[in-house]
Amino acid sequence: MIVTLIVICEVGFWVLLAAGLAVRYLLKMPRTGAALLLCEPLLEVLLLVVTAIDLKNGAEPDWKHGLAALYIGYTVGHGHRTVKWLDGHAAHRLAGGPPPRKPPRHGMARARYEGRVWLGTAVGAIVATALLQIAIWYVGDAGRTGSLRSWMYAAWRAAGIHGLIALSYAIWPKKGPVKEQEREPVRAER
Repeated sequence: MIVTLIVICEVGFWVLLAAGLAVRYLLKMPRTGAALLLCEPLLEVLLLVVTAIDLKNGAEPDWKHGLAALYIGYTVGHGHRTVKWLDGHAAHRLAGGPPPRKPPRHGMARARYEGRVWLGTAVGAIVATALLQIAIWYVGDAGRTGSLRSWMYAAWRAAGIHGLIALSYAIWPKKGPVKEQEREPVRAER
């Protein structure tokens, strides 16, 4: 049941997002579209409530509950950025707005951008860890909550790997294209 609800929440996220953007830009009703977009967090609240009810009714804590916590964490950490990115593209394509800014491609500007994206992953890991810890306390039996603890470690492994990748942009920044004036003249050998 939990896995089905996670799938429903994910599909619902994209349906609400498409509906909100369509109403906002195609039907030219920006407030109604914004209201639809603001309904998206209700999907995560629904998933959280159903997961808590499932545990309260005596369900064995397992990977489904851990996956639900990670899904909610990911949505909290990256959902706003995803909606903002798609809103910029919809405004450009459907309403004649300016093209959305692309992320920087080179140097420390790219490293800062990757660091901000990693912060979303870290926020997601924090939220997932908090939800999993609350579930562990809620269940109250350390022998039954090992699966939930393993999901905490999975969240932090993912955040750590993402952090290393983001850090690599700062340690080894990608060089931008060399402009024609900056190139050294080629010397002819005699």
